[in-house]
Amino acid sequence: MQYQGQPGFRHDQAARIGVLITNLGTPEAPTTPALRRYLAEFLADPRVVEVPRLLWFLILHGIILRVRPRRSAHAYQSVWTDAGSPLMVHTLAQRDALRAALKPVWGDDLVVECAMRYGQPSISSVLESMQQQGVRQLLVLPLYPQYSAATTASTFDALAADFSRRRWLPDLRFVSHYHDFPAYIEALAGQVEQQWQQHGRPDKLVLSYHGVPQRYLDNGDPYHCECHKTSRLLAERLGLSRDQYLTTFQSRFGREQWLKPYTDETLKALPGQGVRHVQVLCPGFSSDCLETIEEIDVENRGYFMAAGGEQYHYIPALNALPSHIYALQALIEQQLTGWQKPDNSPAVLAARKQRSSL
Repeated sequence: MQYQGQPGFRHDQAARIGVLITNLGTPEAPTTPALRRYLAEFLADPRVVEVPRLLWFLILHGIILRVRPRRSAHAYQSVWTDAGSPLMVHTLAQRDALRAALKPVWGDDLVVECAMRYGQPSISSVLESMQQQGVRQLLVLPLYPQYSAATTASTFDALAADFSRRRWLPDLRFVSHYHDFPAYIEALAGQVEQQWQQHGRPDKLVLSYHGVPQRYLDNGDPYHCECHKTSRLLAERLGLSRDQYLTTFQSRFGREQWLKPYTDETLKALPGQGVRHVQVLCPGFSSDCLETIEEIDVENRGYFMAAGGEQYHYIPALNALPSHIYALQALIEQQLTGWQKPDNSPAVLAARKQRSSL
């Protein structure tokens, strides 16, 4: 194997600490060709779809990529903004806000970047940029509060694949989850309480998380448990009794059983149980995206209202709210404990240059 190096590398380059936040990804445009490229990368990941590779290759390329990109492009067109994909817009805003929040303490010694697991900017391209900027200690924070092999572990796979081709690896710290981090729970609670101030308390608070197949849980994935823990901690913080909130799972795909209860079926059934007013929060989504804007705020709203519901309010994701940035900043600073600001004084840099010429 030939390892990557930096053309014209200088051994006296200033050392820096890097923070890389990552999210799932987004197509480059709300078009069928762009969706086909994006879904081909996303659905080919063996962490996402745990099916024998040859069988899945035939299904993916013979059926799914012939049909789904057109439908998905139509859905993305309904949420696309002048600035681009909502997920990209919010992730860039989070990056910029974290840069501003961390700079007073760390100054120019800290590099904060963002990358997408699928699509652009890719993890590999951003890691290359960070290495070019002298990053020698790297903290990676996937913006998935609840761990799942299909999301968090897949991000680590992408890091490992990139590192396997690099000559000089940075010190690495990787945040696997933060589902019970106090500042994160507090930020969620603040969003709910703001909604209550505007619209009153609902009959039910529905906490909807992205679903995964039931067999992932059966095989040991902790995602289901961490979702329920987030719900419990949030309910305790809000003073809700067990019958005042529900934990549900959305966005299922295919015919096998996924984690239950399903969000759509729950919202269709609630009016028949006397529930007329619901508010829906998606604690597993750090940024608003297709699954929150179109699926929860539009599609599932329609199910609830058609079934006899009277009031439906979607509570937006934390996005780049100050409370969310504070939570992420606190988590990052906790994880950076023990890493000192590099000594990049002129004398130290000169000594490095002299040693490299020996």
